[in-house]
Amino acid sequence: MATMSPLHQRMIQDMTVRNLQKSCIYAIAKFSRYFGYAPDRLSFEQVQAYQLHLISQKRSWSHIN
Repeated sequence: MATMSPLHQRMIQDMTVRNLQKSCIYAIAKFSRYFGYAPDRLSFEQVQAYQLHLISQKRSWSHIN
């Protein structure tokens, strides 16, 4: 089994504290798959591009944020 990066470990800890773990991991996985890269390799511009993609698909604001 692969080890988690420090970024991944921190993300899991932060989401656990906020009780958002399952929904956030799902959203981040979809975002990562859209571009075909790990989340730590994606830029702010790609975040914006993905948000525009979600808007074009008429997704709810909770999905976009």
